[in-house]
Amino acid sequence: IGLCRTEHMFFQQDRIDHFRKAILAQEPEERDVALQELLPFQKGDFLDIFQVMEGLPVTVRLLDPPLHEFLPLPHDEEELTALAKRLNLPYRRVRERVHALEQFNPMLGHRGCRLGITFPEIYAMQVRAIIEAAYELMRQGVTVLPEIMLPFVSAEEELVILRELVFNTAEEVRARMNFPETSFKFGIMIELPRAALIGDRLAPYCDFFSFGTNDLTQSTYGYSRDDIGTFLAAYVEKGILKKDPFATIDRAAVGELMRTCVERGRRTNSELKIGVCGEHGGDPESVKFFHQIGVDYVSCSPYRVPVARFAASQAAILTKRESSGNLDTRSKILHPLA
Repeated sequence: IGLCRTEHMFFQQDRIDHFRKAILAQEPEERDVALQELLPFQKGDFLDIFQVMEGLPVTVRLLDPPLHEFLPLPHDEEELTALAKRLNLPYRRVRERVHALEQFNPMLGHRGCRLGITFPEIYAMQVRAIIEAAYELMRQGVTVLPEIMLPFVSAEEELVILRELVFNTAEEVRARMNFPETSFKFGIMIELPRAALIGDRLAPYCDFFSFGTNDLTQSTYGYSRDDIGTFLAAYVEKGILKKDPFATIDRAAVGELMRTCVERGRRTNSELKIGVCGEHGGDPESVKFFHQIGVDYVSCSPYRVPVARFAASQAAILTKRESSGNLDTRSKILHPLA
């Protein structure tokens, strides 16, 4: 699994209010209590996932969406009243907190690893759930290959703080469970131009990078993935865009940022594993480009996996033939995918 989105676990009916209680908490101690109630649910999910995926890597992305997405709308008085009653909290406190978490531009706002900086208790709980589940299954003889990934990193300083949180939490679990060694991979998503350009500074802290090409395209172009449909046809018609950049990677800028990041990252960490996570991972033309710049793997929607596998095989064959001097094979090999 190239991307396990932990936020989907929180939305289930039997646990959403536990997470809402943590979000609405005024003090870290109060938040800790709510997160402890949520921990068994998270751990149970990881037990199931790791067991099914025995012997295969599972890349778990820590919480990414802004917190307001887990709460009622600020002006939904009926739902706010019901939530306050269920959580036994003053209505005014709930309403004020929900309004305070509103964001004008959540895509570039308080989300991703920024949540780990401001609410470290959330990330610590998730790491505990991952490591406890992994160790329990390892003791039963199950081969578990967990990978913990930070989303939306933009600064080395963020990475240093959160890497310490992840490894300290994992070590606490290891010592408590008397396990011989801490066993997991650690990495980050590259979703912002700044992160791509400082790949050499980020790589020494990581086992892997995963390009989030959807967000990287948004933040490079300044296009909203959700709204591009309102002008995409006109841009293609006038020749401004040749293709939808969210379907096929833009090599001129987004691709160049990726190439730069790969080169700089491997300059300071030669063992760095590099992947792509996003719908581009299932696009044949994009997959070929990823292969050319040294990407190791792609992750995409399940229905696109067969196409991605086929495209990756073609790219590998093409590279081998081109390296042997037979340069006229490009169109012949790629034609069936056109």
